[in-house]
Amino acid sequence: MTDTSIIETAATAHHPAPTARVQLSSVVPDGYRKVINLDGYVGQTVEAPLGDLIKLRASQLNGCSFCVDMHSVDLQEGGYPLRKVFAVSAWRESPWFTERERTALELTEAVTLIHQGGVSEELYARAIAEFGEVDFANLLLAIGTINIWNRIAVPTHLQPPAL
Repeated sequence: MTDTSIIETAATAHHPAPTARVQLSSVVPDGYRKVINLDGYVGQTVEAPLGDLIKLRASQLNGCSFCVDMHSVDLQEGGYPLRKVFAVSAWRESPWFTERERTALELTEAVTLIHQGGVSEELYARAIAEFGEVDFANLLLAIGTINIWNRIAVPTHLQPPAL
């Protein structure tokens, strides 16, 4: 047995590849289409690349490998600096994010991790000042929508495409 196969065997024993589960698009197509329609709405109302930053950060927090992969690739293909994509999980310490991006990322964390205190009055005031009511409301819909997708993809074991 080679060193590589020993490592792969050990890794598989501790973390077996998840098996696919129910596909919502087949089982509940009407409900699935509604989520797609909501995603389409927020895709038209939240500026790029902010929408993908929100999606990437929420997906990181929720541990959704499929969505982390998808939105990292979307940012990269959209011309977003690759080093910034890598830094999203450490955005607070990174010098590369604008105040607008920082506010959106902080809001994403507060909404995604709602059980940890939610959106403070201070964050709410900064977000309204930065985005205005309409864009703030659309950001909330975008954050809620990616959290729906994460909560579909993780329990159904949706996997990113092979490398």
